[in-house]
Amino acid sequence: MENNATIVNTSCAHSVVTIKEIWFDKGRIFMRDSQDHVYSRPLEAFPLLLEATPEQRQAYNIDPQGDAVRWHEIDEDIHISSFHTVQEPDEDNEIAQIFHRFPQLNVSEVARQMGINKSLLSKYIYGIKTPSANRRAEIKQALHELGKELLAV
Repeated sequence: MENNATIVNTSCAHSVVTIKEIWFDKGRIFMRDSQDHVYSRPLEAFPLLLEATPEQRQAYNIDPQGDAVRWHEIDEDIHISSFHTVQEPDEDNEIAQIFHRFPQLNVSEVARQMGINKSLLSKYIYGIKTPSANRRAEIKQALHELGKELLAV
């Protein structure tokens, strides 16, 4: 596919705009719409796609209305509006630093212990979403509880 596409980061005001094409390059997902605007998001914004194999990423379907993409095998859906977000990853955050310092931490298990979705915790770790002060405290508390369990071994 095209590697020199102009990336447009403004939202489309017309509801008739549809997804025409999807491709991946250099850790990003790209979408060309029916007006030939190209949008790009970092794969960190979609942790399931980030963790997927290249073959799994290519196994998608654009829905009949043209406003969403579905990956059945990895159970991921992305609406066209998700491409209009311009926030880039910011891995220079406290939660990311903790998980980078301790790569043996299992994101799925920490999320399960907290009662939140793994994808949401991953977005905090990748710096796509910023947890509130309360959520940061909850994440730290879950990690402290894990540490206490390890000390009891």
